Amino acid sequence: MTQTANRDQIRKRNRSIILQTLRREGQMARIDLGRATRLSPATITAITSDMLDEGLIAGIETEEPRAAQSRGRPRSMLALNGAAASVISLRISVNWIDLALADFTGRIIFSRKYPFDTTRADAESFPDLLCSTITSFVEESGANPATVQEIGVASQGIVDRMRGEIVWSPAFSGRNIPVVDPIRTRLGARCFLTNDTNMITEALHWSEPERYSGTFAVLMVDYGVGMGLFLDGHLFVGATGAAAEIGHANHIPGGALCRCGKRGCLEAYLADYALLRQVLDLPEDTDPRSLPVNSQTFDDLYAKAKAGDAHVRAVFDGAGRALGIGLARLLAIIEPARIVLTGAGIEAFEFMEAGMHQALEEVLVEDLRRHLVIDVVEWNEDFIRRGLVAQAMRRLDENLTGQPEGISPRASLIRQGASKGI
Repeated sequence: MTQTANRDQIRKRNRSIILQTLRREGQMARIDLGRATRLSPATITAITSDMLDEGLIAGIETEEPRAAQSRGRPRSMLALNGAAASVISLRISVNWIDLALADFTGRIIFSRKYPFDTTRADAESFPDLLCSTITSFVEESGANPATVQEIGVASQGIVDRMRGEIVWSPAFSGRNIPVVDPIRTRLGARCFLTNDTNMITEALHWSEPERYSGTFAVLMVDYGVGMGLFLDGHLFVGATGAAAEIGHANHIPGGALCRCGKRGCLEAYLADYALLRQVLDLPEDTDPRSLPVNSQTFDDLYAKAKAGDAHVRAVFDGAGRALGIGLARLLAIIEPARIVLTGAGIEAFEFMEAGMHQALEEVLVEDLRRHLVIDVVEWNEDFIRRGLVAQAMRRLDENLTGQPEGISPRASLIRQGASKGI
């Protein structure tokens, strides 16, 4: 039985490798697929034959001849069948629900953003709103709801993947917002919940696995301060999904008021509201909710720094020092091979860099920082969407492996949603 189980696991893994390779590289001949995956010709032939029968992949004849001895016969290629299944990425942020539908190739085929009132969203009202929004989205997309197999949800703040809840987020007035159970129960689709910065990490790994693999960290400076970790080749989220919340690690005990309600968090010295509070010379205990921050806050502050405003430049320099101290703790604990800095706040990195390096030199011995590599990556909101799709596709591939009956039609969103009055 053990040998049979091991063979089944190996076959499932090989199926997943083939699907991911076709998704990343596009259509390929069997011989090229074997080279890319390092699987034997017999394994490639057996597994792709099953996938063709299941409708997961399709055979394509090209005009390119196989070889000179083939007398010009078309070359047979394999490609993913985009219509075989689909996934939904869903990002929750302040006042917005951002949805995207991707086909089985991973290509985004439809997307929409829906506004909602953050101040009224709580554990009682939001699940209904979320499910009805997803149902409307699928209807608008024109997709076959039976093909929607996975829904990946990313949120700002602290999430509990075990309970499927958003524990705390600046996007909500309440706490412990259920997400996963309502989607599974009312819409019948598999669902996973994660922090948004984790998905930036996932997107970088998917797009450049040679560069972003092994052990590396992503730190996002924006409306808050978030971090994603890859440890030994895997996304690390901790026991419940709340790992790597570096923004809420204490920076100065009893210090500036954070949006989470505690004092002295790193976020309270790096996030948009923190910098604006300092630029306006307001007391450290000024409630972040009272500050006039918006999507342009970092842009406005950066423009003032570029124009030579000495006070704003000093604020950015102080933020760089806070960033350096945060990175020093990270380096001392896990020694990442690479640290990626991104987010809207990193636009002003030129005014933060000197303070960051000075702080690193002051608080961390040279032996622990000698191999430090920092990538400054221009912020792109699409990172989160791409990460959600990549993770959803990997989960989908794992769930589809070893299912000769093909795609299960259990995720019929519109039909099940309508029957429950959504």
